[in-house]
Amino acid sequence: MLGNIFGSLFSSKNRKLVIKWRKEHEEIVVIAHKVIGAFSKNDLDTAKKELIALNELAVDHLMDEDIEIYRLLKDAKRLNPETEKLIHEFTTTFKGTKNVLMNFLTKYTRPNVVLDDKFFKTFNEIVAVLADRIAFEEKYLYTQLHED
Repeated sequence: MLGNIFGSLFSSKNRKLVIKWRKEHEEIVVIAHKVIGAFSKNDLDTAKKELIALNELAVDHLMDEDIEIYRLLKDAKRLNPETEKLIHEFTTTFKGTKNVLMNFLTKYTRPNVVLDDKFFKTFNEIVAVLADRIAFEEKYLYTQLHED
């Protein structure tokens, strides 16, 4: 009986985190599109404002996820070998990308740094990588947590 109660509490926590993270993913996508839209209209003040909002959300999201998701997955039911392999490959390959993202956002959210064509090209590349990360997380990681 106690196992069922605790199992249900942990499952509930997992579901709440998955719901929270999916909502944050949606917000990240919306803000990224706002940055692209504002920059495309040459509204650099709005683009910078949205980039700052994206930075705050992305940093909080990544920190929370890094701390929680892998701990929760370890505590979850045993993963099948293919999912474990995918998760390992994903975490290994995304470390560098995450550092690039954090450095990029730190640089371009500074008040004195101008958003130029180089910024826009790199931002679009980063958004494409983040879209892949989000798709992977929601397909492989979040489903493991949500089903637990």
